[in-house]
Amino acid sequence: MSATTSGATPYYFVPAESPHPIMAAIGLFFVILGASQWINSHAWGMYAFIFGLVWWLVVLFQWFRQAAHESERGLYGYKVDLSFRWSMSWFIFSEVMFFGAFFTALWWARAHSVPALGGLENALLWPDFKAVWPTVAAGATASPAGIVEPFQTVGPFWLPTINTALLLSSGVTLTFAHHALRASQRGRTIALMWLTVALGFTFLCVQGYEYYHLYTELNLKLNSGIYGTTFFMLTGFHGFHVFLGMLMLLFITLRLQSGHFTAERHFGFEGAAWYWHFVDVVWLGLYVLVYWM
Repeated sequence: MSATTSGATPYYFVPAESPHPIMAAIGLFFVILGASQWINSHAWGMYAFIFGLVWWLVVLFQWFRQAAHESERGLYGYKVDLSFRWSMSWFIFSEVMFFGAFFTALWWARAHSVPALGGLENALLWPDFKAVWPTVAAGATASPAGIVEPFQTVGPFWLPTINTALLLSSGVTLTFAHHALRASQRGRTIALMWLTVALGFTFLCVQGYEYYHLYTELNLKLNSGIYGTTFFMLTGFHGFHVFLGMLMLLFITLRLQSGHFTAERHFGFEGAAWYWHFVDVVWLGLYVLVYWM
């Protein structure tokens, strides 16, 4: 239902009744149910989790495809475009708060928790504790029972620095692709977008190799004290966001090849670009605070 005149873009758009919200909710129900039972050692939980995840992804694919078709039919006017922009802005803001919590946890552990454990009030409980960061020195693992295995810390050279160059380069190619799209240079836009996707995929490959190196050669794991916990939570969640951003850019590229978007109307492209630049900025914070400091 929309308010429109013949041949004009509607001022507002109200979609028809859709099964997608309830179908997505059903998928999420099985995801949560299966995950809760899986971690409690019920074998059927894994199958329920996989079923729910596949169900949910199929529903999302159909939902997004319908939205793309409605956009290409010219049903989305100024009000819908504005709502999409506000929605993406608030979504990215929520992601800022998400990573802000993990950065705060890292700061709190370094500036407060570890020094507090080395205070006088804990000297009787653990006289040999060394309040140093990173918690790699003997006695500095917050593990009186010795349950934290010896490990080595990781520096910025060379894999993290290579990944920094890859992400910064992808931000540049994405910006050039945006300018090309606004100039109606579709072929150049598609080529630059494929390059951006390739750079994102390469980042994930390098990070995967880095994790393998950390586990096998440095013995650095998620349970390697507070250092290992904060390191893998920050870098792991960032890698997951890079994966999501790469998928966004991949689907935008495929839509470009199908003739979607114009120089004047391409918020789908812009929304994915906003998210990718956000991922770039988060990585710069990680690179400095986690690898250098």
